[in-house]
Amino acid sequence: MTYKYDPFQQKSPYAMTIHDWTNMTCSGKEVLAGFTTKNGGFSLPPYQSLNTGLHVGDDASSVQMNRQVIADAAAVPLSDWVFADQTHEDRILKVTKEQRGRGSLHYHEALPGTDGLYTSETNMMLALCFADCVPLYFLAPENGLIGTAHAGWKGTVKQIGAKMVDVWVSQEDAKADHIQVVIGPSIGSCCYIVDDAVMDQVKQLPFSTEDVYSEISPGQYKIDLKTLNKNVLLHAGIKEENIHVSSMCTSCNDQLFFSHRRDQGKTGRMMSFVGFKEA
Repeated sequence: MTYKYDPFQQKSPYAMTIHDWTNMTCSGKEVLAGFTTKNGGFSLPPYQSLNTGLHVGDDASSVQMNRQVIADAAAVPLSDWVFADQTHEDRILKVTKEQRGRGSLHYHEALPGTDGLYTSETNMMLALCFADCVPLYFLAPENGLIGTAHAGWKGTVKQIGAKMVDVWVSQEDAKADHIQVVIGPSIGSCCYIVDDAVMDQVKQLPFSTEDVYSEISPGQYKIDLKTLNKNVLLHAGIKEENIHVSSMCTSCNDQLFFSHRRDQGKTGRMMSFVGFKEA
């Protein structure tokens, strides 16, 4: 599926923000939400240059400086950022001020075994790392909730997007048809090929998946993870008009993004970030 309108606009060499959420306030709080690029940092090849992942083999001090660049641009101290130890599962965690700083400087201090973060509190940023997987962004303006999730193919078939919706509806009194979701830059079907082992799990999802893949040779399939995540969200009750999908492919855009596939596993990580500031 081709998406002509892109919800992300690049405002600096090192980050892009969600255009429709920029300057938005909800429940008296200013919304901050974006996705970093690979540019404008301190890391050396093959992590050149704005690598935000502490777990990929890069020099830790370089990653810490890179994260500081982003924190300075967001005007939120790095000590108020929260990172997770991502495991390609579907665990969702509500973050409070008591967890500020977790994983911001040291990977072993990150929130363990978590691929989805959300909060209702201000002056704190939630961050996850990516290099082809799908970043999901969630906003419930009426409830003052914001969150982000990491959806590789494993998280996608575990329906982590639907899990975030379910948590907000069941635990936070949000209404699914009022939740806004943005699907960020990730590897596109142009560059993402999987085998029968993956497709067997995709086909077990509780809705038709025929529109998201095509067989290109026996046992080899091109698959559109962004559209698959959109379908997961639609099945969870999100309105189609409340879902916006980035057209950008992290593998194709080698000047903007790291790509685990394109770079054959030796590469840096971009970062999704979301949070509220006092309006």
